[in-house]
Amino acid sequence: MTLARRIIPCLDTDGARVVKGVQFIGLRDAGEPAELAARYNREGADELVVLDIAASRDRRPTFLETIRRVAEQLTIPLTAGGGVGTVVDGRAILRAGADKLAVNTAAVRRPELIEELSREFGAQAVVLAIDARRVGGPQANRWEVIVRGGRETTGRDTVTWAQEGVERGAGEILLTSMDRDGTRSGFDCALTAAVSGVVSVPVIASGGADKPEDFLAVFAEGRADAALAASIFHDNVHRMAELKQFLALRGVPIRLSS
Repeated sequence: MTLARRIIPCLDTDGARVVKGVQFIGLRDAGEPAELAARYNREGADELVVLDIAASRDRRPTFLETIRRVAEQLTIPLTAGGGVGTVVDGRAILRAGADKLAVNTAAVRRPELIEELSREFGAQAVVLAIDARRVGGPQANRWEVIVRGGRETTGRDTVTWAQEGVERGAGEILLTSMDRDGTRSGFDCALTAAVSGVVSVPVIASGGADKPEDFLAVFAEGRADAALAASIFHDNVHRMAELKQFLALRGVPIRLSS
């Protein structure tokens, strides 16, 4: 039995408002989180991801309230993350209404965090978010892990880190191409395929979505289990039902919107 591929809108927030930029810079206001969540819930999104990309400690109460307000609008699963550095942080996000929590920078700094979260909440609730940038030129199939919202290199190989994260207890990988983020130049299918080929958990492809054909490519060539996008949905470039119909007609197993 083939599992349905998922289409996932993403709400990047500064704690209280949805923002969008290109390669994590030049941010613009993109709307109110709860309103966008309600819209995507109606339109047939399979899941929703909400990330606090500012994630400083003083934003924590604001972001938790955002999660609560978003969760109230949803009948679909919600993943939330940003600044999760301890089990206490993870518990707060789940208690605010999220079904899964995403970890990124803190897990790179202290990989044992993934094990701690997985033991406490179960692997199904732990999403390892990886921001990756290609190194060695446009033809080189090697990507480095980037942290702190795209501001800091780590020297870590993305594929190796994804493997380690799963071994430590991550139940899903949210894989963002820093090179493609916000550019609407298509997903990095080579990156997605490289990670999908070595892990046993679902991989969500992120960064670069533009045309329906981009989603088709990342499911076929990139072997992604899910595809995430932001601006094309926020700006009504594509409607969820039309995108899903496009994919279904081309043989992609998809949950069609009612």
